[in-house]
Amino acid sequence: MPKLRNSQASRALMGRLWHEYVARHWPTIALALTLMVIEGSTVGLLSYMLQPMFDLVFVDGNVQAMWWVGFAILALFLVRAFTGVFQRVLMVKVAQLSSTAMQVDLLGHMMTLDTPYFQNNSPGALIERVQGDTLAVQNVWQVLIQGVGRDIVALTSLFMVALWVDWVWTVTALIGVPLLILPSVALQRYVRRKTGQMRDAATNRSTRLDEIFHGIREVKLNGMEAYQLGRFRRVVDDIVTVNVKTTAGQSMLPGLIDIMTGVGFFGVLILGGREIIEGDKTVGEFMSFFTAMALAFQPLRRLGSLAGIFQIAAASLERLYAIFDMRPGITSPAAPATVAAAQADVVLRDVNFSYDDTLVLNGLSFTAPAGKTTALVGASGAGKSTVFNVLTRLIEPQSGQVCLGDVPVGALNLATLRGLFSTVTQDALLFDETLRENILLGRTDVDEARLAEVLDAAHVADFLPNLPQGLDSPAGPRGSNLSGGQRQRVAIARALLRDTPILLLDEATSALDAQSEAVIQGALERLSQGRTTLVIAHRLATIRNADLIVVMDRGQVVEQGSHDELLAQGGVYARLHRLQFDKKHS
Repeated sequence: MPKLRNSQASRALMGRLWHEYVARHWPTIALALTLMVIEGSTVGLLSYMLQPMFDLVFVDGNVQAMWWVGFAILALFLVRAFTGVFQRVLMVKVAQLSSTAMQVDLLGHMMTLDTPYFQNNSPGALIERVQGDTLAVQNVWQVLIQGVGRDIVALTSLFMVALWVDWVWTVTALIGVPLLILPSVALQRYVRRKTGQMRDAATNRSTRLDEIFHGIREVKLNGMEAYQLGRFRRVVDDIVTVNVKTTAGQSMLPGLIDIMTGVGFFGVLILGGREIIEGDKTVGEFMSFFTAMALAFQPLRRLGSLAGIFQIAAASLERLYAIFDMRPGITSPAAPATVAAAQADVVLRDVNFSYDDTLVLNGLSFTAPAGKTTALVGASGAGKSTVFNVLTRLIEPQSGQVCLGDVPVGALNLATLRGLFSTVTQDALLFDETLRENILLGRTDVDEARLAEVLDAAHVADFLPNLPQGLDSPAGPRGSNLSGGQRQRVAIARALLRDTPILLLDEATSALDAQSEAVIQGALERLSQGRTTLVIAHRLATIRNADLIVVMDRGQVVEQGSHDELLAQGGVYARLHRLQFDKKHS
């Protein structure tokens, strides 16, 4: 991932954020900015009103002045309260809308990226990108705009009052400002570096939590609680350390401003006190000046912390836009072709595919006849699941052709291509939604009669009466409220409802008991009727009726034919069959 080299790169990222997400809310920002300007101006006016309050009311005892000065100060506080509340509400709205839009866009973009991206990045790391990094930049524009609209205006008005009272006192109060320049630059670089480390540590924390919760069964069965807790503790300890260092860096510049302000006040007190004692200045003038400088203290500290806030946001933006700038390698063609998939054979011609340096498919060639069932058989690592991935273009082979009939799958629109396939796997993925939603997957065009037909055909209707809310019962995280056989039936119902011309079955019954397997196998046979079906199976008994059996080894076809033909050949398939048969009867 590219690193931010300088403040110019940081400003470029912030400008991109502004144009893409914040600027669209400019009417709201303009109104909030106006209210900020008014709020900031009241601070200077308040310090100005202290001179007549002291000189006319407290020193001269002017009763009439007491009333108009009192009402003026009350009005200033009322205006300040009104503008302060409304500008904060408006800016929070802008911050929330902007960060939410970025989260939605980021997730949408990430889902277009190729499969290897998700293999190389853990779910926890991706969650931290979508959630943690976007939240880190959520309030940056609110803080920056408040700095411009409120704090700079407040400082300007306060310094105008201070200069009006005495320009020498003002210069004396600010004599230490030049000394802040070099420390400020060094602190910005330090905060940027530590913020990057903090975001990396937060990613590690999300990854650890995702792995623990996802693998909680294995954690418990293997007695890994203490081990996993120790790993998590080390990660959060790193986060604490980096957070403390980042906060220290952010706090040092306001701390330096405090020191500068204290030195300035000391100088003004010595200089101004002498002039008041000698009668050259009034108490009201000094109090007006002193209040102006005291009120300038907080906006000056907030402006001093802007550099740290800016660097924190820039570090997160760097990570976010590194993802936004990624482009998927697998895309739809500009002029997609069409295919009658129901009548099209599935054809692989001399297909080669490697994961890094590991050869998975090595000149693989076979044809799965349209409307027939073709089984893929072979040892683990033979490349069977990879065939499914290249068919659906989850991955692209380095060479060779993958076709439906005479049409390469790369010539089809991606959504159209994947809409031709239904998949049922060994680990049927269910979402933490109701069974109904897990079957419909967002479809709204399915009537109850069609849904009931699918539920019966997939044997889902058999266990619905045992669930508390029937079809509207929650499946639980990853389908944890259902048994393995029930999850498979839901997946089959989903595939039946899709009613696609091509069916991919990946070890769909291998993890089931004999009774569940018999039920699921019957449902799969009905699902396969009239469809081009490709089956991956280790249990050869489940595919003996397949029209074609393709035996794979190290990414190549070593045998193909019917069950009886392959047994008669006495080759690899016959040996696998004999091993399974002997094991079953041993």
